[in-house]
Amino acid sequence: MIWALIVGLVVGLLARAIKPGADSMGWILTIILGIAGAYVGAFLANFIGVNAESGFSYLIFSVIGAMIILFVYELLAGKRS
Repeated sequence: MIWALIVGLVVGLLARAIKPGADSMGWILTIILGIAGAYVGAFLANFIGVNAESGFSYLIFSVIGAMIILFVYELLAGKRS
């Protein structure tokens, strides 16, 4: 459980650092973003047939998944304003 929180925080921070633009979210939302990004990244890796269960490929696909979530969130938040 603690490991998932740490990995979620790292993935969320990496995704927010790579994606252009300012995302105003705190630590808890960053952790949730990272954990959700790991799920999206795992789904994406399985969809294209890549083994991303651990290691560097897991990190890469998790960050890609978190960035996808950030882009979708930005699109939805932009339409509400």
